[in-house]
Amino acid sequence: MLDIKFIREHPDRVKEGVAKKGVSFDVDYLLALDEKRRAKLREVEEFRARQNTASSEVSGLEGLERNTKLAESKDLKAKLGELEFELKALADEFDGLLLLLPNLPLPDVPAGKDEGENVVLREMGEKPTFASTPRDYLEIANALGLVDTERAAKVSGTRFGYLTREAALLEFALVSFAFSFLADRKRLASVISEAGLAAPDAPFIPVVPPVLVKPEAMRAMGYVERGGDEIYLVERDQLYLVGTSEQSIGPMHAGETLEEASLPLRYAAFSSCFRREAGSYGRDTKGILRVHQFDKVELFSYVLPERSADEHRFLLALEEALFGALGIPYRVVQVCAGDLGDPAAAKFDLEAWLPGQSGGRGEWREMTSTSNTTDFQARRLGIKFKRKNGATEYVHMLNGTAFAIGRTLIAILENYQQEDGSVKIPKALQPHLNGITEIRRQN
Repeated sequence: MLDIKFIREHPDRVKEGVAKKGVSFDVDYLLALDEKRRAKLREVEEFRARQNTASSEVSGLEGLERNTKLAESKDLKAKLGELEFELKALADEFDGLLLLLPNLPLPDVPAGKDEGENVVLREMGEKPTFASTPRDYLEIANALGLVDTERAAKVSGTRFGYLTREAALLEFALVSFAFSFLADRKRLASVISEAGLAAPDAPFIPVVPPVLVKPEAMRAMGYVERGGDEIYLVERDQLYLVGTSEQSIGPMHAGETLEEASLPLRYAAFSSCFRREAGSYGRDTKGILRVHQFDKVELFSYVLPERSADEHRFLLALEEALFGALGIPYRVVQVCAGDLGDPAAAKFDLEAWLPGQSGGRGEWREMTSTSNTTDFQARRLGIKFKRKNGATEYVHMLNGTAFAIGRTLIAILENYQQEDGSVKIPKALQPHLNGITEIRRQN
């Protein structure tokens, strides 16, 4: 959430930021409610002090004087109860409204209403050329026996798929490659240097997190107020299924105060993820591009506030390095304010070129993204750090995707397809596949 002190001091900046995100929110009403809440709190504290004084005076009195003071104490206690009830009602409404206020876009985020106004920053890599019209991944996968959506529909319904044969092996090769890459300190240092950054040299701690989280953890991450219809809720147990492992990595340190020297604290997490894909009906209903269950390797960082902008560029540089190592053409897109979710203050998407899309004409499709949520999530989770001088502040939290496995498989199949129907394996993945260099039709 946003700092109420900041909202009081900069209401116009808050209104401007909320408007850029296209969110309808009455900042003036929130501030008026805040003033009522604070006035009621002062009244409660005053009555509590009077009631405590009257109560303490009773013990030293006798007779009529004692009875009078006792009656006064009871009247004050009853009034105090009424005031506390009123305060709670105001506080509950205030807290609820504060949770509805999204993070504000950073100053360098471009204006725009939706994804159609996102800004392409650069294109990298050479698009492959083909002697004949390139096929889309589903045609390739079906011919090679790599994906089975028909049987998945029979078992689980639409928007599910079985990965079989080399596709299953490719999944684990991608995970192994990502974790090997992220554990290579020299490689990370090279990414930092090539990106012209001064990001501290800190490792990514590998982790396999829970995929079920408590409602309070999901709410604290900022995904329930808007976008909650995307999340699966297990009603009986009141647990959410994560849509990204960010949602279970972020709350790991909830309520903790970290030491300044421990930052940046970085995690690389592998997990299955689950999304309803609400609002995407009719789009990508076939295949494995937009499914209800998929696997990801996710990056997550806790950093000092003054380093979050550099960390954001570092995560983006890592995503570029990973796709560059696979030899897949990609472009980097800066997300406009109107396309940012509630927690994000800034976001970049990495889109891969898929030559088989749109009937073989090719299309750019999102593969990964990375977001800087500043202190928005940390404030809701109560995650702070202690400066060397003893002062405490909220950390800044960032997330990014190394590989969304299904979509990366699609990019490999379409970019590495051959005229004879086979698919070459990117050289970077071959050491993780026991020497398999290509996928051919099974006899």
